[in-house]
Amino acid sequence: MVEKIHSTLRDSSVARWTALILLASTMFVAYMFIDVLAPLSTMLETSLKWTPDTFGAVAGSEYFLNVFAFFLIFAGIILDRIGVRKATLVSGSLMVIGASIKLYGISDYFNAGGFGYDFFNSFWTGFPASAKVASVGFAIFGCGVEMAGVTVSKGIVKWFAGKELALAMGLEMAIARLGVFAVFRLSPYLAEKGGVSLSVGVGTLLLLIGLLTFSVYFFFDKKLDSQTDALRTGNESSSEEEFRISDLKAIFTSKTFMVVAGLCVLFYSAIFPFQKFATGMLESRLGMTTSEASGLFSYFPIGAMILTPLLGWFIDNKGKAATMLMLGSLLVIVCHLIFALTPEENFTFAVALGAIIVLGVSFSLVPASLWPSVPKLVENKVLGSAYSIIFWIQNIGLMLTPVLIGWALKRSNPGIAEQIASGEAVKYNYTVPMLIFAGFGVAALLLAFYLKALDKKKGFGLELPNIVKKDLDATSNPG
Repeated sequence: MVEKIHSTLRDSSVARWTALILLASTMFVAYMFIDVLAPLSTMLETSLKWTPDTFGAVAGSEYFLNVFAFFLIFAGIILDRIGVRKATLVSGSLMVIGASIKLYGISDYFNAGGFGYDFFNSFWTGFPASAKVASVGFAIFGCGVEMAGVTVSKGIVKWFAGKELALAMGLEMAIARLGVFAVFRLSPYLAEKGGVSLSVGVGTLLLLIGLLTFSVYFFFDKKLDSQTDALRTGNESSSEEEFRISDLKAIFTSKTFMVVAGLCVLFYSAIFPFQKFATGMLESRLGMTTSEASGLFSYFPIGAMILTPLLGWFIDNKGKAATMLMLGSLLVIVCHLIFALTPEENFTFAVALGAIIVLGVSFSLVPASLWPSVPKLVENKVLGSAYSIIFWIQNIGLMLTPVLIGWALKRSNPGIAEQIASGEAVKYNYTVPMLIFAGFGVAALLLAFYLKALDKKKGFGLELPNIVKKDLDATSNPG
């Protein structure tokens, strides 16, 4: 009887890894939809008349409600109040709703004068009606996908605290990165067969399947909570009930936590917005077709897929998370400087592939070490809010950076957008945007050095292995 009382689903390796697969599968299709238009910027210029600044604005709209309506802050609070399983259903539903609106906005039916076209075409005429509707949908989808990211992170901590936490997070990220690889391969192919709307339509359908996957996870989570409730030993449900809004003060007053958040927004601003423009950049620099350029960039997440779980295992057993943050930030600088400064005559397929591989390694080092480090800085009862605050700060950068890059690209290439729209075979020069991306990496590197110094001074344990800790709450150390 004693053995039965002290055993829960999270003690079963099969059950907890199954829970991880269910969570990660939905993030796989979510990451596909995030970048479903990323390989199609050139096609969008010709079919829907989206200039680079329009494309950048639509890309940035994903984060609009999260930032200005503070949805991510509320999402973290909601998560800490209602728990992981209910939050998965909320976030999954928002993703499907937002994706459906975006699909409608770029559809032939809408752009041929369908429902709502006259209204959206009646104001801000310099911004296409299709882009406005797509932005509304992408903003709603953004609420769902960012809430899902926070929820999945807390869900993994729930199942793997004191066990293979960094490895589990690394595997989840690897599966999600596989979605990036898949969409850069699949989206151009579908667009060539049935237009941009076919690519977005398939992405929307996959999100609906992802919502069903979240629904299956719901029952795993419910069973785990019923078992931990029976133990009466500080289970997840009781910690959520103890959450108070006033507990957020410990997060915002933690210098170390805010440094981590700053490092996160700078590093990811050099990665995710770059994905939106990478295909167009490779098309211009190498004279490739959209499919060829998208295929080349699709190798970027491969390194992250392979290395992130291995690095997670290393951090679980050996530590060195703060050091990895420094190295990852350095590599992102190297990658973007290669794209920015390599002379035209020396910029070959091999050089581009090498830079993409370097970026993939960087994208393994930082996420693998960043996300498992957060539970060392805050208490478990506010962990959902802590992740949501980081995501909220990150979203500010991810919203503004595509707009900045689109503006910089158009401003540093006067007249090019108009020439492309008229059918002329001209190319953009991406030097200025790539230098901006490299600048984000430099700032991230400086914060990484500072973070390591803070960890050495205050002893948060960022350089220590995770797996020696038997209980997450026992190791929490608000800074």
